[in-house]
Amino acid sequence: MSAEQPDVTQPAIGNVLIKLLAFTLIISSMSATMFNIVLPELRQDFDLSVAQVSWVSTAYLLIYAVGSVIYGKLLDRYQARNLITFGLLVFASGSLLGLLAGSFPFVLMARILQAVGASVIPALAMLIPVRYFPPERRGHALGISATGLAIGNAIGPIVSSLLVSLVHWRWLFAIPMLILLTMPFYRKHLSADIKEGGHIDWLGGGLLTGTVTLLLLAITQGNLWLGAGSALLVIGFIWRIRTADDPFISRTLMRDRIYLMGLMIAAVVMSVSYALPFLTPQLLSDINRLTPGVIGFVMVPGACLSAYLGRKTGKLADSKGNSFVYHTASLLLFSCFLLLSLFVGSPAVLIGLIFTLGYVGQMFMQIVLSNTISRSIPKDQIGVGMGMLTLCNFLSGAVATGIYGKVMDHGARLSWIPWHSNEAAFAFSNLYLVLALIHIGLLLLYRRVYVNRTKTNTARQMLSN
Repeated sequence: MSAEQPDVTQPAIGNVLIKLLAFTLIISSMSATMFNIVLPELRQDFDLSVAQVSWVSTAYLLIYAVGSVIYGKLLDRYQARNLITFGLLVFASGSLLGLLAGSFPFVLMARILQAVGASVIPALAMLIPVRYFPPERRGHALGISATGLAIGNAIGPIVSSLLVSLVHWRWLFAIPMLILLTMPFYRKHLSADIKEGGHIDWLGGGLLTGTVTLLLLAITQGNLWLGAGSALLVIGFIWRIRTADDPFISRTLMRDRIYLMGLMIAAVVMSVSYALPFLTPQLLSDINRLTPGVIGFVMVPGACLSAYLGRKTGKLADSKGNSFVYHTASLLLFSCFLLLSLFVGSPAVLIGLIFTLGYVGQMFMQIVLSNTISRSIPKDQIGVGMGMLTLCNFLSGAVATGIYGKVMDHGARLSWIPWHSNEAAFAFSNLYLVLALIHIGLLLLYRRVYVNRTKTNTARQMLSN
């Protein structure tokens, strides 16, 4: 039996793999966020400009985003155990290079190698719940992986701050090397039944890579020429899908209305969700006048609660259904943005509590959308199909932060909430209100695409019986 079809022998292996994946996600998510805190020190040590040192984060984001979908495609054709071994070894090699680096080019190269290796992890995180868990237990698996991600995001900045206060920032590269501990277990438990080899449309993959790279660079650099180049490459990518015998992303998948609508909903949800980690620190700094250290402690409880509820949310999706969890997530996120709009300028403790609602809702939403979209993908396209979901999340986040930055720079002359008197709070309040309304539209769209469709299909089955 194929490893893509869960059978009675797989639950035990799946339970081992999903816990192993959770630990891997903790380490990888920590690695992605830890270095943001030390960028000022890197700038000072190597006498760099802000634009130059920002490449430590930009290069990692570019490669991580593109790599997730490429590894997803490879996981459809090659053994997962070999790909994860390659990825983890490259990730550890980059970490070792960074630990020994004495100049900025070597630090940048270390981060690039880390991203090349680490980008196999989100592809694997989407694959394991689908291949090793039946649909009725998939929410449970996604909840465990979301818990690992939430823990990593919560403790990453804390560990980074503590480590940098005790030793040199270079030792941040040592922590990701712990991920090598997982490699023997992946090689033992990942199935070897996946068909080796097969044709891969590397031209199509290259066009997709170029499209994403130029788009992210256009956003981060504010360059219209790069954006135009991205538009030309996406036209070439679409042409390749239509003409290639076996395109990088199958024509069947790209014509699946339910799958494409799911990607669109997920992209918009993610773009709205990025407002929480992007705008809230600015709100607490500009309006509440908090220092960066205090801001971190205000935001940490939300991540901790998400980590605690992750597994329970997955089980809730299995027992109550995706629709129930989506409605719950939508209510939490709508309430969060509406309350932020209404109570901008309130004490930091209240803002932190409201932020926690949104952080938990965001985690709920991540689980339910991954679960929902995975059910619309053919089994032989799971890797690239879920990889596209990860890619859309990255792209929407990058686009959203650029838009939010422009909105905040432009400001607002009046507040749509009449009792706000602090002009600095007007833009925050208005933007949060718009985001709350967007979630109402998303809920209506989700119900139309998934809930009403399920009810219609159920009614047709009853009539046919």
